[in-house]
Amino acid sequence: MTLDLILIGLSIALHPLPVMALILLLSADGGPRKGLVFVLAWLASLVTVIACVLLFTNGTPPRKHSAPSTAALALKLAVGVGLILYGVHKRRRQSRPREAPAWLGKLRHASGWSAAGMALLLQPWGLVAAGGATVVNADLSHALTWLTLLLYCLLATSTLLAVELYATFRPARAGARLQVLLSTITSHQDQAVVFLSLALGWWLTGRSIAELI
Repeated sequence: MTLDLILIGLSIALHPLPVMALILLLSADGGPRKGLVFVLAWLASLVTVIACVLLFTNGTPPRKHSAPSTAALALKLAVGVGLILYGVHKRRRQSRPREAPAWLGKLRHASGWSAAGMALLLQPWGLVAAGGATVVNADLSHALTWLTLLLYCLLATSTLLAVELYATFRPARAGARLQVLLSTITSHQDQAVVFLSLALGWWLTGRSIAELI
């Protein structure tokens, strides 16, 4: 479980669109405040998914090859296959570097509520679902499990948190450097999505098939 959650959390953290959205929010009036709302809403959605799974399992992993265990593995397998197909699709459509989606520009004029809503919309829910399916195996009777879940949440939020803290405590430097980062991510977002989708997709698919067998 630990390795799967680390890889899923890392993939969530490196997903380009949420970082692009946060940088645009930070460039607006009251940017750090709106950015904080975005990060907190992002983290809250992760915690909510984990809490719902743990309430369902009561903090005790189901027996192997039981219905809940098989359903969780089937979900991870479906996400893995979906990621592979999506990665192949994006790779075939790769072209020269492109501009950021037009709707992202509207974030410069977003309200706090809009920032929270955008955090929920931009959450890579397929990856979050894979994380939730992995948490089914969490055994809350062990302190290491709590530490693993905390690490997963922090890792999945780490990039956004780092950008938010940088913009808050180094505002003079952050403006120009974050714009350079935004330009770099915009130019390479397709390559990043393809790599993350294929790498995690093959991992989840292989692990799920092995455990189902």
